[in-house]
Amino acid sequence: MIQSMTAFASRSGASGPQLWTWDMRGVNARGLDLRLRLPDGLPALDAAARAALTARLSRGSITLSLRLSRLDPAPALALDEAHLDRVLGALGRIAARAAAAGVPLGPPTAADILMVRGIVPAASPDPASDSADDGLTAALSADLDTLIADFIQMRRAEGAALADVIAQQLDRIEELVAEAAAIAEARRADTRAALRAALRRVFEDVPEVDEARLAQEVAILAVRSDVTEELDRLAAHVAAARALLHDPRPQGRKLDFLAQEFNREANTLCSKAQSADLTRTGLDLKAVIDQMREQIQNVE
Repeated sequence: MIQSMTAFASRSGASGPQLWTWDMRGVNARGLDLRLRLPDGLPALDAAARAALTARLSRGSITLSLRLSRLDPAPALALDEAHLDRVLGALGRIAARAAAAGVPLGPPTAADILMVRGIVPAASPDPASDSADDGLTAALSADLDTLIADFIQMRRAEGAALADVIAQQLDRIEELVAEAAAIAEARRADTRAALRAALRRVFEDVPEVDEARLAQEVAILAVRSDVTEELDRLAAHVAAARALLHDPRPQGRKLDFLAQEFNREANTLCSKAQSADLTRTGLDLKAVIDQMREQIQNVE
């Protein structure tokens, strides 16, 4: 059964103190367009995510987002007490010298003091950070597999709904093709008589009309106005489209091409109609085909 390119999936998970939320959205596109919005600090995750998506999806504009947060509270702020004492002493001497010189100074705030280099020591590197990142990447990759499975399941559900709509439109096209065939058959005798009358008017100034030539011209005009081939091809396209709807492989491109062929045959039918009833049926065909093509644009 066909799949839609439109879908959404979301998952949340945790590994130790690390929490995450995945969001995955898909809309229709000519090919596979991947847009990943992943946090910095996990370089291996981007390549793993792209490989997983490419292996299981063939078409669609896919946006994959990941948000990370932590459960553990932020560590207490460490201060270099000895250096803080030296800075405070220096600030006292600066204030005394400024007062002696008659230069007014505003009192420094705690935030001003914290900005002085060295009072808050730089965090020492964690020797286990690389292995922790590797563990988080592995956990995220495993959860991503489940997210993609959920996403594909929604695609299938949307695809089943699309298939029902397209199948109904194919039924309607089949009805209109049968209606057009009945109209074409009913007008056959009238068309032949009209063509003969038209040719006789053309040759009315000719003293003698070659009946064989007249019959030949009538046959040529009859072929040009005959819509049997167009109706046969439309019927064949309906059968082909129904087969594609039940093919488990991605068939969106084939269905889109077939919709163009439907439209071409309907246009030719209208141009050959020479009948108000047949023209009306041809226009109804074009309307249903356009509606069907809109649905097919979402098929993977």
